[in-house]
Amino acid sequence: MKKLFIAALLAVSIANFAQDKKDQPKRERMEKFTPAQQNDLMLKKMTLELDLTSKQQDQMKSVIAEKRAKREAMMQEHKMKKEAKTKPSADERFAMKSKMLDEQIAMKGKMKSILNAEQFSKWETMNAKHHKRGRRMHKKGTEVASHDKSTRGKSTQRQMQK
Repeated sequence: MKKLFIAALLAVSIANFAQDKKDQPKRERMEKFTPAQQNDLMLKKMTLELDLTSKQQDQMKSVIAEKRAKREAMMQEHKMKKEAKTKPSADERFAMKSKMLDEQIAMKGKMKSILNAEQFSKWETMNAKHHKRGRRMHKKGTEVASHDKSTRGKSTQRQMQK
């Protein structure tokens, strides 16, 4: 029985590697939109989700453009540091984290001033889902390895084997 299980597991893993990777979209092959197009799409998505008025749309357009510009600058800075292969010190990491949290607080304040109470609560739930998904994708590779096998239940071990 054990040998049969190992053979089935081996067959499944070989079949998985044999799949054609050309069908799967990669970031390089995906369409790239200009920053203006990305801002426009974000505004339309938020308009649909939050039912924004035209006045709110005008206010959100500037907020989205400002946020995107800050994000692009941060990504460029991160890219240069990565190419230079310099790791930030603990104080630099603290400063970056503090700056990021300050920007989130400022964004929340802006959103609170633009949106009404119902729209703001919807925005908060959307934002929470987005951040939760981002953390899960970021930690996906380390999540399983960080758990100790002795703390898992028998049913969890069986699911991991499947």
